[in-house]
Amino acid sequence: MSDDTTGTADTTDSAARATIGVTGLAVMGRNLARNIARHGHVTAVHNRSVEKMQSLVDEFGDEGDFVACESLEDFVAAIEKPRAIIVMVKAGEATDAVIDDLVPLLDEDDIIVDAGNAHFDDTRRREEALAEKKLHFVGCGVSGGEEGALNGPSIMPGGSEHAYERLGPIFEDIAAEVDGSPCCTHVGPDAAGHFVKMVHNGIEYADMQLIAEAYDLLRRRLEMTPKDIAGVFEEWNGGDLESFLIEMTADVLAQDDPGTDTPFVDVVLDQAEQKGTGRWTVQSALDLGVPVTGIAEATFARSLSGHAGQRKAAREAFADVSVSSDAVDDRDAYVDDVRKALYASKVVAYAQGFDQIAAGSREHDWDVDPGGIARIWRGGCIIRARFLDRITEAYAEDAGLVSLLVNPYFAGVVSDGVQAWRRIVADAALHGIPTPAFASSLSFFDGLRAERLPAALIQGLRDNFGAHTYQRVDREGTYHLLWAGDRTEERQDD
Repeated sequence: MSDDTTGTADTTDSAARATIGVTGLAVMGRNLARNIARHGHVTAVHNRSVEKMQSLVDEFGDEGDFVACESLEDFVAAIEKPRAIIVMVKAGEATDAVIDDLVPLLDEDDIIVDAGNAHFDDTRRREEALAEKKLHFVGCGVSGGEEGALNGPSIMPGGSEHAYERLGPIFEDIAAEVDGSPCCTHVGPDAAGHFVKMVHNGIEYADMQLIAEAYDLLRRRLEMTPKDIAGVFEEWNGGDLESFLIEMTADVLAQDDPGTDTPFVDVVLDQAEQKGTGRWTVQSALDLGVPVTGIAEATFARSLSGHAGQRKAAREAFADVSVSSDAVDDRDAYVDDVRKALYASKVVAYAQGFDQIAAGSREHDWDVDPGGIARIWRGGCIIRARFLDRITEAYAEDAGLVSLLVNPYFAGVVSDGVQAWRRIVADAALHGIPTPAFASSLSFFDGLRAERLPAALIQGLRDNFGAHTYQRVDREGTYHLLWAGDRTEERQDD
């Protein structure tokens, strides 16, 4: 730790002494700074509130070598050139404000890293603006929450090769590690890092919704207690479904409320919050023309949960709607069906997410390696799961894989579970239990494998009411039928 105990960097003794700097010391920034310092990198720390910076140094100064800086000027001066500065503040205007304050203090080839959850379009805008000033801007996804930030996250930096040469050794040092490999890679240029982190969060939305639907089915159809269901998830976590979120689900369901001794899950309001990344994922998928149905339904399910007034009115209006009330004959078989449906639906969610990453990479010329992304998601991040090893292997076998669903392993998983999946979705519909993510994932699967879709009728309707034209199965070209005339066909591209 620096000998300076006042919280102000001594620009004589400590100038250009730090390897890297972190400004913005809320929980994530503080833990990331501690992680960096713990790994032997001298870390300059700064916060608009000097007290927050000083408390970090006072509480954790023995963990590594911190250079405490009260002013932004001293903070910049404390970092070796080319400077690398991590910004950990609220996305949006707050990030822009910090960048505006930093830029006049920086030199050519210095690097600003936004390690928050910024929209990738904002990252592209910022990178272009800073490139004009001969500065490097890196949008960097960091997954793992506050625990991961401290003990090893999954790190997804974009930006220039120059920036990664400077940042890579530090980021790879502090990232989670699986099989001796750091969960960090240079995702690609421009905003590739923040785009991939956005899709990661979209998959996370789908994963949590699927888990919630599985819980709801077990509770409502089998009348299992939360603790009983926790045991089921613990068992599932010992098999192919092993993942951080399955493990956390068992933990949450086993917890009692300290104040009432009732199940914790029963005292929590059933209105799920969201910070926007799921919505961004769906909006981007629409722009790219990629069907991410599981992610979309998971996002809409959170929105629906928040419409308490509408839900109350609907309960009253449809109180007499009848649904099947028959009991489950074979409880063990039902639990296993839910497991298989959950696994198959999760495969669809990840397949759709990787489809979106591939489409975004093509659109923006990022050259993102999907196998590399699967590899760094195996540890540290919220969606880390055993089957990410399988995804890594799938892309190693075929880098141009058109869909994860057609990889032999995943095709086998889905084929093995599809009848259970159908039984669960049908049973849920008959008993009035909403399963939007299960059902939409099954419909996507059936649509993907269908020899012919009813989109032919949609094309006919569009041509009828709007002369939008159509194409034929038997010859090339674009055509329009004269619906209001003699109904002859005209070729439109002659």
